[in-house]
Amino acid sequence: MNGSTRIGSEVSHSDQLRQAGLRVTSPRLATLAVLAERQHAETDDIAAAVRERLGSVSTQAVYGVLHALTEAGLVRRLDTGSRDAARYEIHRHDNHHHLLCRVCGRVEDVPCVKGRAPCLEPEDDLGFAIEIAEVLFRGVCAECRAAETAPTAATA
Repeated sequence: MNGSTRIGSEVSHSDQLRQAGLRVTSPRLATLAVLAERQHAETDDIAAAVRERLGSVSTQAVYGVLHALTEAGLVRRLDTGSRDAARYEIHRHDNHHHLLCRVCGRVEDVPCVKGRAPCLEPEDDLGFAIEIAEVLFRGVCAECRAAETAPTAATA
């Protein structure tokens, strides 16, 4: 698929950039393509993957691209607070939240509970015009729980 084609009703990355008022550049297209393949990727992993696609692109340039894409609403930044780098995903505007494994760092999407959302409206907004509430569920994924309970070679 080239940068100007559409598949079904899906808008191409080039069209998304144009609609957001951004110039279509190779680093921006490569970054969107990487994020489409690797949801919840860390910044350094995104930069490495962009370099694999384009050759010489500085990490700082990728940081700039991620910032521009986030500001334009095309990409969503996820701050887990438990890893060194922020993570990013294509912003699908679908009101989902995230599950974070505190052992392995895996992140998964989880849909918002309709009708009984957890504490998404503060008791007192202190004069703020609330725009978004983000929920990050932390715990231990099934694979890490299984690994914790599996007998090791020394104890078997």
